[in-house]
Amino acid sequence: MKKIVFASRNEGKIKEVKSILKGYEILSLKDVGFNDEIEETGATFAENSYIKAKAVFDFCRLPSLADDSGLCVKALNGAPGVYSARYAGEPSSDERNKKLLLENMKDVTERDAAFFTAITFIDENGKVFQTSGKTEGYVLYEETGSNGFGYDSLFFSNDLKKSFGLATEEEKDAVSHRARALKKLSEIIESK
Repeated sequence: MKKIVFASRNEGKIKEVKSILKGYEILSLKDVGFNDEIEETGATFAENSYIKAKAVFDFCRLPSLADDSGLCVKALNGAPGVYSARYAGEPSSDERNKKLLLENMKDVTERDAAFFTAITFIDENGKVFQTSGKTEGYVLYEETGSNGFGYDSLFFSNDLKKSFGLATEEEKDAVSHRARALKKLSEIIESK
């Protein structure tokens, strides 16, 4: 089974990637002994995913995969966007991020939002491949459900007609931004 190092410490993301890329052995940063912090200095999801994948590839010389994802809210000019994980500041906290989002949306009726992801894969030869994915919906007025991670309990999926917080893993994996990008990537990997 082909090994791919996923440049993340986020247990929710790692679990999601393992369930979507079933034909691969997905290793975490911990599995390969990568302990450095990777500064996400990019202005876009694609730039940040490349920075992470390249740092991990340079460290272990194994095929490396990284994503950068976020919730982009139309009424907030795309925020939290690339700052989704650190929206409420450091240290990163899902609870504080969700609370701040609800505060910033309290008087807003236009609640359209989308989850975006950019994925970078660097193969064993150092060749770079990038894909992206998007799923649309809107920001709820309160948390609904406790499944998933990040903003899932505040995001109503247009595809599922319910919040990601109420969705099963299988339901979310069928329509999520990350799943869509990983499926595209899987087709690229299989065709090379």
